[in-house]
Amino acid sequence: MSRHFLDQDFEALYSGEARQAEMFTFFSALAIGIACLGLFGLASFTTERRTKEIGIRKAIGGSVADIALLFSGEFGRLVLFANLFAWPVAYFFMGRWLADFAYRIDLSPWTFVASAAVAFVIACVTVGTVAARAAMAKPVRALRYE
Repeated sequence: MSRHFLDQDFEALYSGEARQAEMFTFFSALAIGIACLGLFGLASFTTERRTKEIGIRKAIGGSVADIALLFSGEFGRLVLFANLFAWPVAYFFMGRWLADFAYRIDLSPWTFVASAAVAFVIACVTVGTVAARAAMAKPVRALRYE
């Protein structure tokens, strides 16, 4: 008869979950990185397309912060709207995954609110830096853009 410690049994029982958590962390970081690159590209395209508008806003007295806030607000609304669609799907799949455990936790709405806040901050920082860089250019160059 073989003897082992209880912690070894638990480790063997949850080794698959630990491996799954590592893979989930890696692919989540990869997805966030790709999403940030896509958001950066979309923000760059939008600011390039609206260069004349940025120049006019700067010429009539708009500050860099106002322009960056305008662009960040537009993209921020899209991020929050996307979160509203993602929450029910995430709640459903997380509930099914957690149901397999003997001792499970309840899903808190604060988890979803916190994830939305992190996504919103990442989007605002990404878009805000692109918009601020475009807004710091001289308005004369933007108006001569055509």
